[in-house]
Amino acid sequence: MNRSKPPMVLEVRPAGHDHQVVSLSAGGGRYRRTPCPGCPWVVENAGTFPPEAFRHSARTAVDMSQHVFACHESGTAKPTTCAGFLLRGAEHNLSVRLAQFEGKLDLSKVHDDGRELFDRYQDMAVANGVPPGDPSIQDCR
Repeated sequence: MNRSKPPMVLEVRPAGHDHQVVSLSAGGGRYRRTPCPGCPWVVENAGTFPPEAFRHSARTAVDMSQHVFACHESGTAKPTTCAGFLLRGAEHNLSVRLAQFEGKLDLSKVHDDGRELFDRYQDMAVANGVPPGDPSIQDCR
């Protein structure tokens, strides 16, 4: 993803009183190189976000998705793809695959910064209060 063209915000959905879920396209733009301090993919941050946020963003973690998990700290003003997502939830994502193929995303530059990340989207969602059998996460990787 090149720095000159930001990713397009596909959708913004409320997820609790003080939270929202921003879905991006990965057509170009910014991506984090390390997880932000409050990254939901970081195990120690479990419980910070409401379960509804994980239900909304579950579609980023299904095969061939064109929605990309945005960094919650960047918001809609400067949309940025989440490093945790790129490290753990993006290998199946069509938008991410295309960005890599086109040379717009270099995953070798993205690192966990020594922080433990959830292995799968489902693990992260369940740790944040989504019931394991919830239909919204059944197709997630």
